[in-house]
Amino acid sequence: MLKSIDPILTPDLLWLLASMGGDDLVFVDANHPATRIAAATSSLRLIQLPGMRMETAARAIMSVYPLDDFDPDPVRVMMPVDDPDRVPDVQRAVLAEIERAAGRTVAPGKLARPDFYRAAAAGFGVVQVGDSRGYGCFLIRKGVIS
Repeated sequence: MLKSIDPILTPDLLWLLASMGGDDLVFVDANHPATRIAAATSSLRLIQLPGMRMETAARAIMSVYPLDDFDPDPVRVMMPVDDPDRVPDVQRAVLAEIERAAGRTVAPGKLARPDFYRAAAAGFGVVQVGDSRGYGCFLIRKGVIS
C-alpha cells in the first residue's frame, strides 16, 4: 500500500500510467477484445481490473493521470453501432469522472467501431475493467503536469 494512492491502482497499472508519454490509454469494458488489441499496443500490456465498474476505475486512474490540454479531443469514445448519437450511461458516468479530475467540461471525440479498434491498437496499453455495460470504450490521451 502507498499513502494517498487509491488501492485500485495496482503496481502494474501504475507502471503503465507512469511509462506513458503523450500516448493514449485504452480504457475498455469487459466486452472489448482487449487481449488482441493489447498485443498491438506500444507496451504490449493488458491490465485487467475484474469485478469493477468503469467509473470507479476511471476515478482512481484520473486521480494520478493528467489529461492532455493541447489535444482538441483528449478523450475519444466508441459510438454505438445502432445509434451513433446515443450516449450510453457508462460513457456518461466515466466522462463525469474525467471532467471532475480535469476541472472542466470534456466533449469526447466519437469513433465508429472499426476506427476505434484501429486507434486503440496504436495506443500505449489497455486497461480492461470487468464492467459488462456496452460501449464502455475510451481512448484517453495523457498530458503533462503543469
